[in-house]
Amino acid sequence: MSLQTMDELLEEQISDIYSAEKQLLKALPEMANAASSQELKHAFENHLNETREQMHRLEQVFELLDMKPERKTCKGMAGLIREGEDVISEPGDPLVKDAALIAAAQKVEHYEISAYGTICELANQLDNEDAKALLGKNLASEKKSDKELTKLATSGSLGASLKRKAEQAK
Repeated sequence: MSLQTMDELLEEQISDIYSAEKQLLKALPEMANAASSQELKHAFENHLNETREQMHRLEQVFELLDMKPERKTCKGMAGLIREGEDVISEPGDPLVKDAALIAAAQKVEHYEISAYGTICELANQLDNEDAKALLGKNLASEKKSDKELTKLATSGSLGASLKRKAEQAK
């Protein structure tokens, strides 16, 4: 793909996040299976459903822009998923591994927040309000997921268990 115009850049960026979301669809069930906490399993399962909705909105954006997803692999997401796979395969205390899974998931969320923020601004610059609205919904969803992961790690039964585990290490 050539990057001569802002439209081409928008298409490239949307194709990249589309690839990222497709990769995440495969990784989230593995993360849910690896989680020992039911709260965390549930959070990953919810995010899987949200990711499906985000994919649907991205497909709507492709239709709006009369584009087809470019066949590419988002290298950033591939690296983040490999980090998550490393956490899954490592032996260790289940509670500590849950904390590591949350950390891995938040890295993914921050990557997606950055990507969607950029793409929303590109759509804004190109005066494409329909695409911006759809992409903005994905951005809002990613921000919500990030907050939910933080809440999960810092409050409720999992957060309390993680705090006790950290205090034991002192």
